[in-house]
Amino acid sequence: MEFISTLFYFLIVIGILVFIHEFGHFIAARLTGMRAEVFALGIGYRLFGYNKINGFTFGKLNEEVELGDNTDYRICAFPIGGYVKVAGMIDESMDKDFISKEPMPWEYRAKPVWKRMIVITAGVIMNFLLAFLIFYFLTLVKGKSIMDTTTIGYISKNSPSMNSDLKPGDKIISINNNPVKSWDEGQMQIQFENLGQPLTFLVNRSGTDIPVHISKENVGDLTEKNFGIFPDGTIPEIMNTVPGMPAEKCGLQKGDIITEVNGIKILNSQQLTEIIRENPGTQVSLKWTRGTEEMNCNVTPTSDSLIGVESNAKYLGPTKEIKYNVISAIPKAGYDMYHYGIELFFKTFAKIIKGDVPFKKAIGGPVKIAQASAQSAEGGVYTFLGFIALLSISLAVINTLPFPALDGGHLMMLIYEGIVRKPVPYKVQMVLQNVGFALLLAFMIFVLYNDIISIK
Repeated sequence: MEFISTLFYFLIVIGILVFIHEFGHFIAARLTGMRAEVFALGIGYRLFGYNKINGFTFGKLNEEVELGDNTDYRICAFPIGGYVKVAGMIDESMDKDFISKEPMPWEYRAKPVWKRMIVITAGVIMNFLLAFLIFYFLTLVKGKSIMDTTTIGYISKNSPSMNSDLKPGDKIISINNNPVKSWDEGQMQIQFENLGQPLTFLVNRSGTDIPVHISKENVGDLTEKNFGIFPDGTIPEIMNTVPGMPAEKCGLQKGDIITEVNGIKILNSQQLTEIIRENPGTQVSLKWTRGTEEMNCNVTPTSDSLIGVESNAKYLGPTKEIKYNVISAIPKAGYDMYHYGIELFFKTFAKIIKGDVPFKKAIGGPVKIAQASAQSAEGGVYTFLGFIALLSISLAVINTLPFPALDGGHLMMLIYEGIVRKPVPYKVQMVLQNVGFALLLAFMIFVLYNDIISIK
């Protein structure tokens, strides 16, 4: 069931992103007077499709069918990707039959360079536009809720922070000389801005400012584990119980707040998890609250250290709510799109080149995208939409790279044509397209292999 759910959300995400991207190429081609012969979701064998000439059909389209100015809208076998076949263009279809014929007015090659540039860049523009609209919607509807604290409430065992001089109660002032004014800013500094770097905290402890340095080796790989600090003011709330497991038999319900385990005051859901893991097969005493009622029970974790609950660190500390109107949401959405999408994308890429972040852990393929799609969907519709927006930006940025077979590669050839006043020879275009496609295929196979061996 979990596999089906993961596959379902993966297909939704990929379907939306591919449709938006290819619709950009399609509508730009039609508006500039070009024929779009095929609009495909997926690649490979045509499963089924529709066109105005012979209606809805299954399987391969009869080669004798003359579509004229019509388009065959189709679904293909492999759901990773899609394409629009523009007449008179050398693309991933590798169609070159038109080369020996005179250019027709409706063909890509017959149009001026500026019109072809519009068609090539339209997919990327649509992906950026989708991301902006999502960020704008989220900004307008949700606003921004900031955890208005920088005080450490709990430090997880066996984490980089536990092996440092950080202490519960420390108030973070800065990280690597960057001021920290909220918990959200601190997490951004740790997980993104300084990923793969040593960390120097300046904390206030009992009225005294103290520097805490953590070497790169001790910080470790934060793409695999959490740094391990949690804000002051959280409580472990039960989100769900597993039928037939010890917690349900003990009477725990969704919404209960765990207050003690074996007499130890519980401050955080991570702390609850760690104590349960330390007691496989050993009876522990639980105390919790349900509304104003206090309850208790003895429960025995299974041999693999489970009691059958899903808990969440519910934050009850001070918050700062920021609301936006239809005007003020525009620059905020633009900033979020740039910062969380474009800037962090290139920063991560730079860290990969410098070796701060392992390549195989920073790059995700279809398996990781599928897992992330399902996880974001579990977080609710807003989280799911945010994930789609970030992925849409990544797709747009990747497609702008000047690499053969990508939109950026086609754009470079058009820029060359615009400068020298003659197109890149068809034979050269075919070679570049073939080489680029082969390299992309090899890269996809590598990424897929990396995804599979990293499944936990």
